[in-house]
Amino acid sequence: MKTSMTREQAWELLTKYNKDEFHLKHAQVVEAVMKYWAKDLGYDPEEVAFWGIVGLLHDLDFEMYPEEHCVKSQEIMREAGVDEEIIHGTASHGYGLTVDIKPEHPMEKVLYAVDELTGLIGAVAIMRPSKSMMDLEVKSVKKKFKTPSFAAGCSREVIQNGVEMMGSTLEEVIQKTILALRELEQEKGIV
Repeated sequence: MKTSMTREQAWELLTKYNKDEFHLKHAQVVEAVMKYWAKDLGYDPEEVAFWGIVGLLHDLDFEMYPEEHCVKSQEIMREAGVDEEIIHGTASHGYGLTVDIKPEHPMEKVLYAVDELTGLIGAVAIMRPSKSMMDLEVKSVKKKFKTPSFAAGCSREVIQNGVEMMGSTLEEVIQKTILALRELEQEKGIV
């Protein structure tokens, strides 16, 4: 999967509909994680960029239209001339929640799992004395995963369903996502 959309164009579209620092940071976090997974799975640089753009735009409509999440974004992106593959990819992470667009491509399955997982991992990291990903271990995340009251807004069911769609294990998905977040922290200082 490739796209004619540049990262700069995606960022411009994102910032047209998102002003809150939290949402912009989350978009960058998911972008970085998606690019890491694409590289790890052996995709070429153009496809890695595509995965990143999907990660960057996945919550395009959430800040302004939370009640129409993954529905309104399709309309916004079509009006902006965004590739249908990006539209499908971003919308599929709302499967079973707000849309009936099932994740089919490996990229869509990864997005479905890691969107919620990045929130959980981020919450675990900021609770640690170091406030860093660098010393974060899988067992710490798994312990908090099993505590429903911790980061209660991060759906364990969605994460688990995504892991199953990927044909992976929770441990492996947590480990790779931590590694991706470590890279982001090293490069941009984003935790």
